[in-house]
Amino acid sequence: MAVDDKNISYRIYLVAFVIFLMAIAVTVKLTNIQWVEGNYYRKLAKERTIRNFVIPANKGNIYSSDGSLLATSIPNYTIRFDAVAPKATDFESKIDSLSTCLSKLLGNSSSHYQDLLRKARANKNRYTLIAENLTFTQYDQIKNFPLFNKGAYKGGIIIEQKTVREHPIGKIAERTIGYDRVDPDGLLKRVGIEGAFRKYLNGKNGKVLKQKIAKGQWKPIQDINEVDPQDGYDVISTIDVYIQDIAHHALLKQLESYGAEHGCVVVMETKTGNVKAISNLGRDEKSGNYYETINYAVVEAHEPGSTFKLVDMIALLEDHKIDTSAVFDTNGGTIMYNGRKVRDSHDGGYGKISLAQGFEVSSNTVMVQAVYNNYKNNPKQFVDRIDKLGLNIPLGLQFPGEGKSKIPHPSDKNWNANSLPWMAFGYGVAVTPLQTLTLYNAIANNGEMIKPQFVSEIKEWNKTIKKFDKQVINSKICSDATILKLKAIMKNVVKKGTASKLYSKDFSMAGKTGTAAAGYGTNDASDKYYISSFVGYFPAEKPKYSCIVVVHKPNTSNNNYYGADVAGPVFKRIAQKIFTDAPSTNEIKDLNKKVDKQESDYQKYYNNSEKITKIIPNLKGMAGMDAIALLGNLGIKVKVKGVGKVKNQSQLPGKPIIKNSTIILELS
Repeated sequence: MAVDDKNISYRIYLVAFVIFLMAIAVTVKLTNIQWVEGNYYRKLAKERTIRNFVIPANKGNIYSSDGSLLATSIPNYTIRFDAVAPKATDFESKIDSLSTCLSKLLGNSSSHYQDLLRKARANKNRYTLIAENLTFTQYDQIKNFPLFNKGAYKGGIIIEQKTVREHPIGKIAERTIGYDRVDPDGLLKRVGIEGAFRKYLNGKNGKVLKQKIAKGQWKPIQDINEVDPQDGYDVISTIDVYIQDIAHHALLKQLESYGAEHGCVVVMETKTGNVKAISNLGRDEKSGNYYETINYAVVEAHEPGSTFKLVDMIALLEDHKIDTSAVFDTNGGTIMYNGRKVRDSHDGGYGKISLAQGFEVSSNTVMVQAVYNNYKNNPKQFVDRIDKLGLNIPLGLQFPGEGKSKIPHPSDKNWNANSLPWMAFGYGVAVTPLQTLTLYNAIANNGEMIKPQFVSEIKEWNKTIKKFDKQVINSKICSDATILKLKAIMKNVVKKGTASKLYSKDFSMAGKTGTAAAGYGTNDASDKYYISSFVGYFPAEKPKYSCIVVVHKPNTSNNNYYGADVAGPVFKRIAQKIFTDAPSTNEIKDLNKKVDKQESDYQKYYNNSEKITKIIPNLKGMAGMDAIALLGNLGIKVKVKGVGKVKNQSQLPGKPIIKNSTIILELS
């Protein structure tokens, strides 16, 4: 027994020792959890039950200059169905009426929705798609449909909401309005006004602290937010919806007519530089339709062709090389420079004509001779003049993506003997359409070159947050004398030059045509194409708007690929519509100023009326009711016999009126 008792004692001690060790381990672990790992677990528990939720800020709107909505955020809804949530009795009693309501709202047949709902129920699908991209009005209807009106837990309706950006005017100016979004690859894309002014439009998101409660729902812990959201500001663009619509459809019609690859048009307010319309349309190869995909007016630097000849004229006149009256021989329409021909578009040339006429008819031979003969010994002087006009640097627009111009310089390694003569008629250089327009606008604006502007103001309701005034690039690009000459010449381009087809006696225009042959550096004929353009301003006498139209790769089958034929009609259509369809804004001045003829005519009328009111009028032949009214106004009492017109009157015409006397009228 003693041995057994001893063994039992050892076992008890051993068990006690193990329990003691376990107690120590538990104590150590508890201590570790409390003091070492405690913060981690407390944080984890808090994260799983208490969380900060983002309160999205409302994004600001983009408006046109006339107050039309160009871009706004609207709620977009997706409806799904949890087929497990409803009771069997509710599901069976409501499925017919629910299917009928869905059919009426969404368009598919009632049987389609009944099959969809029953299949989801049979498969215990808890996330069946019912409809997506619903408006708020549609969502408001669908949530009140039978079964769905019981809510998420009893009716099975699942509502997903997101905010989408919409353009109320459709695809017009879509690229310039732009967007700010993440593409499928996760890359942030910021385009146009949306992208450039995102810091104003997006606002600041708020935060609210919520605690997790039953059934996965979250409840705000406090009545106030941790951080209140700050809504985005509104952006007021310079776009005029009326002019934009004109420009867009005028360009679209011409692109379709000529089967062109792409084109652009920009209309700018002369005095302010505000862009009132901009359209960039490119053809989709599959459908053949035109869409806004690239902002060609801003990003596409290309050889301008003859529109660059304005630079020649400014340089020649400002550097006092020659005057517009200088005469040149077009040499039958062809001249040679270092083994390469320069040709005029007119077969046989123009004979001997002045520099001004050479510009008006867009003679390459005249312009090249004028530039080459005067700058061949110092080409740097010519290029420096281009640099002074700012064509060698970007305009610094309000949003990124501006194309890079190319202006060759004599110090460049690829400068050659033909660089200067080819520059004279717009080859070997590259500028964007907006740069070309800015230059022509400066001439229209009496020498003041202004930066094109797309946004005029940032607003919070009626409060102005930031205003963008006009920005002057160059206060005077050339002398007044040069400007007067250039204005007269560009007016003649339309009146009797290359753009004479556009001339109208009803409204005046001035500008320059351009036709550039592109792809000429390759041996493949299929790579060669034309770029047709027209740039100018209207009205010619007091310019209000400047405009450029550029069309790439027009169909050449009818041989009408010149700027005057392809781009010019778009320019004319815009000018014509603005000045014939727009409401009159003429003001009547000097309302109190007396006009002699009016005063004389009134005095004659007054004298006659005075005579009439002092004598009995001749009433014979007058309708009875009219005669009664007339005599009553003269203070004469009337007695009438018969009906019809006055046959006789008791007081003869011409006798003095006696107040309150009575006259008898016989009617028949």
